[in-house]
Amino acid sequence: MSEINLPHAETVVKTARTYAVDLIERIIWTFLGAAGAVALAAGPADMLSASFWESVAVAGIAAVVTLVKGIAARVVGAKNSASSAPSV
Repeated sequence: MSEINLPHAETVVKTARTYAVDLIERIIWTFLGAAGAVALAAGPADMLSASFWESVAVAGIAAVVTLVKGIAARVVGAKNSASSAPSV
């Protein structure tokens, strides 16, 4: 079987550092996404009656859930990946 050469593809070397960077990135994006969603729901959409700090706390809880999920993923997935999918 012949090799496939992709011109702009990078090989990801999975190390503890790449795991940590991946997990931190997931936590930050989860926090930002949750904060934006709660702020939209509590502000312009007027679907919630939450203060600014309550909204930030909800986003923080979502980020902590992502952290716990990323740590637990080491048990079921690849050791140096924050994904629970075994092939990642």
